[in-house]
Amino acid sequence: MPNFTRLCLLLLTIACLLTACNTTVLPKGQDAIQPTPSAASDKNQTDICPSYLQRAQGCLTPYAMRVAYGVEPLFQQGYTGKGQTIIDIVSFGSPTLRQDMKVFDQQFGLPPVDLDIISPLHMPEYDPQGDKAGWGDETTLDVQIIHAIAPDAKIVVLTSPVAETQGTIGLPEFRQLLQYALDHHLGNIVSQSWGASELTLQDEAGQQELALWNTLFENATKQGMTLFASSGDNGATDYADLSASKMGTVPTTSFPADSPWVTGVGGTTIQHHSPNYSEQAWSNSGGGFSRFYKTPSYQQNESQAVKNELAGRRGVPDVSAAANPYTGLAIYGHGNWTLAGGTSASAPLWAGIAAIGDQMAGHPLGLLNPALYKIAGTDKYTQDFRDITQGNNTNAAANVQGYQAVPGWDPVTGLGSPIADKLLPDLIHGG
Repeated sequence: MPNFTRLCLLLLTIACLLTACNTTVLPKGQDAIQPTPSAASDKNQTDICPSYLQRAQGCLTPYAMRVAYGVEPLFQQGYTGKGQTIIDIVSFGSPTLRQDMKVFDQQFGLPPVDLDIISPLHMPEYDPQGDKAGWGDETTLDVQIIHAIAPDAKIVVLTSPVAETQGTIGLPEFRQLLQYALDHHLGNIVSQSWGASELTLQDEAGQQELALWNTLFENATKQGMTLFASSGDNGATDYADLSASKMGTVPTTSFPADSPWVTGVGGTTIQHHSPNYSEQAWSNSGGGFSRFYKTPSYQQNESQAVKNELAGRRGVPDVSAAANPYTGLAIYGHGNWTLAGGTSASAPLWAGIAAIGDQMAGHPLGLLNPALYKIAGTDKYTQDFRDITQGNNTNAAANVQGYQAVPGWDPVTGLGSPIADKLLPDLIHGG
């Protein structure tokens, strides 16, 4: 299901904090709000959050996000994702996406987005849980974060008329979309801000579906694709039923972030201590160990302590980035400015960085994980990554003990978050 579902509740909470719940949205049709004169005197126009969000201490602009993750130095050298295409796979999409992007780009001085929206599956809509509006928000978040990081990359939104929820529901259709992207050579980077709990995929139908995905993912990476997936927003567990009404009471993780062919992306809370940024684990960051997949070769050279924890299983996530919506990117949708986050934000952020990497390399980098873990085993680790060593992902509501962020890899934030201007050259050279 979209990892944005839980986030909608968090966004409402933020809006209430900002406005005492008198009003939670801007008037419909209102364009980008101009910054206050006092703010404009202190900052560049494109690095100012809309006035509606300026009381939110953690509001990030696209520029601030690029600075935080070492993208801005590359941006200034002309590495903006030009010539690259990122594919975003979603259910339904957003009917207001193009209009929302115009306002977003105007506010932050970004070039007009190069956007294609393709709906190749011809079948009736199926939305049993009424998730369509949430998917619209998800789509907007994905595209705006990608565009904030790699503004000259083309973005292709592939939409399914079937809601992906839990279990196998919606997965065959998403699989058809990825196959369509491969068959039509649409792009080399795929962002997936959705997930199905492993607890809902244990039956025969679930295992058969995952086998088909495994073959497709392996084929995609062999053709040079880089695949990202959000690790989820439920901490160390996930839903236990198809209707997503009951949280699991045991640790688990989700597909596709658990796939060894995918770079799973967890979440952090980022804070700005001028001129620097710091991060700790976001408490809702999905992470743990797969009950389906064995430890891939690239995780087998971790420390003995990590190997003991892996116990022969695939560990999730691989990397992380900003996900706490209280310190998120300012996004615009349906006439409203708000903050957004979740691992639905950290996965497309990494997709944008990968587009810049492909541009720098002059060729697709493909599966990043072997090089990421190789770098982590060298003295380059501390310059290429911001290692996250504080916080955990315990799900207190479900009474599921989580994992602690520690030096090096951990099942909350993976290897940490990127310092792109240092990391990308090393990734291009294979670590």
